[in-house]
Amino acid sequence: MTRSASPPVAAGIGLRAPHLAEVRARRPEIGFLEVHSENFFAEGGAARAALLGLRADHAVSLHGVGLSLGSATGLDAEHLARLAALVAAVEPVRVSDHASFARVDPGRGRPVWHGADLLPVAFTPGSLAVMVANVQRVQERLGRPLLVENLSASLAWADDTMAEPDFLAELARRSGCGLLLDVNNLVVNALDAQPAGTPAAAADAEASRRACAWIDRLAAAAPAGAVGEIHLAGYTVADDGLVVDDHGSRVHAPVWPVYRHAVRRFGAVPTLIEWDTDLPALDVLLDEAARAQAAMSEVLA
Repeated sequence: MTRSASPPVAAGIGLRAPHLAEVRARRPEIGFLEVHSENFFAEGGAARAALLGLRADHAVSLHGVGLSLGSATGLDAEHLARLAALVAAVEPVRVSDHASFARVDPGRGRPVWHGADLLPVAFTPGSLAVMVANVQRVQERLGRPLLVENLSASLAWADDTMAEPDFLAELARRSGCGLLLDVNNLVVNALDAQPAGTPAAAADAEASRRACAWIDRLAAAAPAGAVGEIHLAGYTVADDGLVVDDHGSRVHAPVWPVYRHAVRRFGAVPTLIEWDTDLPALDVLLDEAARAQAAMSEVLA
């Protein structure tokens, strides 16, 4: 890894509709803006025009939730066509989606079901083959590599035979895709794996340790340069103790050391602050992005 005392401005924010006008007026100095692809599928109209206007001043990344890359039913042709049209119009710096499935063919001539959620895939050779084929189809249609994100998931499949970082590394190797490393998801999963009643401080420390070990395993297995973006976000703890990846608060303390570890392993990777619920003032998002940028600079100094 090449270290730099002054890495480029690489931290960005997720752009949501309430902040659109303010971002256009202020033109903040940030690495990039990221939007949810599906929110801009409709051609024409105010939303698409606003996005294209921002593209003139900022790098834009498209982050999707609906490709269902792990579905054995295959991809939705109309969804992929709309994504391809959006990519052609926006010319984003990156396009990403999730290592998940949502589409299922119930058979007997019935319409395909769509779960409208990011459901985890089994980490098996069969699931890997399905996802490789679907990712390659997306990349052929878009004419560019896709980034695939690791999930937050409160359950696992009984027939898992591969560790998640090995699965994703092999996906990148076979398909040529990149990876979107969601550090918050790693910590959320590790927290949810803690035994009930574990003191908060001990749970946080163990979650950070497990997440760093996950990153080490990915770094050892994945092709060089595979990680093309990192996500940071907040989570909440439900009344029953379940940790939920709700993207509704500042980045929590156990996530920051894991992020620094990721930077040590993967370098100055573009980093996004995700915030989708209880949206704060724009300055709060910019402050979190500045904190990520400072952490990156500190590690790489």
